[in-house]
Amino acid sequence: MFEQLGERLDGVFRGFRSRGVLTAPMLREGLREVRRALLEADVNFHVARDFLKRVEERAVGEDVLKSVKPGEQVVKIVHDELIEVLGGEAAAELREATVPPTVVMLVGLQGSGKTTTAGKLALRLSRDGRRPLLVACDPYRPAAGDQLATLGASIDVPVVNEPGQTDVVATATRAVDTARREGRTHVLLDTAGRLQADTELMDELARLKDEVGPNEVLFVADGMTGQEAVRIAEGFNDAVGITGVVLTKMDGDARGGAALSIHGVIGVPVKFVGVGEKLEDLTVFDPKRMAGRILQMGDIVGLVEKAQQTIDLETGQRFEKKVLGGEEFDLEDFLQAMQQIQKMGPLEGLLKMIPGVKPKMLEGVEVDPKRIRHMEAIVLSMTPEERKRPDMMNGSRRARVARGSGRPVHEVNRLLKQFKEMRKTMKQMRKLAPRLAASGGGLDGLLG
Repeated sequence: MFEQLGERLDGVFRGFRSRGVLTAPMLREGLREVRRALLEADVNFHVARDFLKRVEERAVGEDVLKSVKPGEQVVKIVHDELIEVLGGEAAAELREATVPPTVVMLVGLQGSGKTTTAGKLALRLSRDGRRPLLVACDPYRPAAGDQLATLGASIDVPVVNEPGQTDVVATATRAVDTARREGRTHVLLDTAGRLQADTELMDELARLKDEVGPNEVLFVADGMTGQEAVRIAEGFNDAVGITGVVLTKMDGDARGGAALSIHGVIGVPVKFVGVGEKLEDLTVFDPKRMAGRILQMGDIVGLVEKAQQTIDLETGQRFEKKVLGGEEFDLEDFLQAMQQIQKMGPLEGLLKMIPGVKPKMLEGVEVDPKRIRHMEAIVLSMTPEERKRPDMMNGSRRARVARGSGRPVHEVNRLLKQFKEMRKTMKQMRKLAPRLAASGGGLDGLLG
């Protein structure tokens, strides 16, 4: 997501930074490149034009060009204005009803990912201690209700599915009454879609909204469609009145035009982003963090959140005790650490979230997920004593482990070398522990 746009912008900014003096003509020439990059990313023309106009006015009007580091100042202005284009402050996740349940309507075209998004949102609410109810309101797409029921069963969330019932208003009304009786906190309505917006679809959604009175109407848009998603969103907004947007399939080669255009054109916030096929792959849309990722500044907050969602608390506490408490870190711990990292998703995606790591830096990096499985096979081929005392791994032991794991000896040697380097890192972190404690445990204090 945004990789091509980020690389183009980074090239322009390198040109700005390399100049000790930046004149107005130089600025305009660079901003023309930014404009081309935005349009190639399928950003709405009017949004791109207004964005660059504001950047130029600020850069010239605030004496930026006369500053000591004009290039850095221009980058900061672009970053600030990009945040505004994306919506400014992060919107509240969901508008909550004064009296439960909170009703959320998911609308959009067929194939945009509404049903999967409903499951992802239900899982997110469940993990926050809420009690959601999923409702199948699509009697037209074959097996739509069955798909939702399967998703609900996989995350232990009940589903209202009435096969053969075509009156979706009646289905939704009964579901809300059921949720109220059972003390459910949220009702998620997975509505019908079409291959294109039409009067029949909009009329049904309007009736459903009038009868149920949802607290949120979330438009689910396929992020791969770019500006077309904005045009479709306008149609739904005119007919139903949407309160927020969920962008799906943003983990692929989406150019990002929809994310950068939708707020500026329609005026409603993007609330969530789908970044993978798993039900855990739904993140809150934060304009500040998204702007940082577009400008290849990383997303350390997103990385921490991903770790919190996937790493087992007990395992994390045990690692912390070993790292900071002086206990020896062994290969058993190393194996568990690799397995926890594997749960967080593709390594390449995690590396891109680290500030300062840019896509070009990763071109020669081996990110094959099979490698972690190979490492696991090597460690599991060792005896318990060898895992606890890796220094005893002489040549004959290494050859035996290589045969047992089905991996060449040089891979065994490489793993042991990496483990040795990790142990050194652990010792360095112990030295930093008092400094972290003095900072109140904050990352800023540690990095200060």
